[in-house]
Amino acid sequence: MREPTRTYRIAMAVNLPVAAWGRLESSGVETLPASGPILVVGNHDSHWDPVMIGFAARKRRMIRALAKSQLWDVKGLAPVLNGMGQIPIVRGAGDAQALANAIEALRAGSCVGVFPEGTRSRGREMRARSGVGRLALEVPEAHVSCVAVSGTSDLTGFPRRPKIKVHFFDPAGGQPRAGENPGELSARLMAEIRAITPPTISYRKR
Repeated sequence: MREPTRTYRIAMAVNLPVAAWGRLESSGVETLPASGPILVVGNHDSHWDPVMIGFAARKRRMIRALAKSQLWDVKGLAPVLNGMGQIPIVRGAGDAQALANAIEALRAGSCVGVFPEGTRSRGREMRARSGVGRLALEVPEAHVSCVAVSGTSDLTGFPRRPKIKVHFFDPAGGQPRAGENPGELSARLMAEIRAITPPTISYRKR
């Protein structure tokens, strides 16, 4: 898929006011390789996370996120998601087809985004699922990048203005190693991310 697509560019432009209101501050974008396959692994506290992560990285790479399949059922949203190269996944079902599609995208040189926690944390500490580890080990040529995002939960706290931070970084524990256990790899990556950004809940629920 050509990167970035016209639909992707439009979607990022539409979200410029949200990023501006959220006083988005991004760092470490330069650690994302400018070309070749990348697996971006992040925390998930708000439905705004994939949008703000994509916005922060927009001048570097187009991120094809694994998104819950129910979004494709929302009227008028499916063409947008498809145009952005997003990959549907059935939440909590160990979706083999979604993983196969993500592997195909990585092997084609795309940047694929995943949330090992599987769903929004809602302030809970959640176990990292092994799927991201399997992806990384299945496509060893893919560069694994971590991203810690904070402040997105406060976007629901209007008129309180949030402060969103998106930080990309290479895992301190190194890239995936041949023979590394997928579950342990997922947990290792998630632990580094959560050390920077602990689980949070929305402002309205505090």
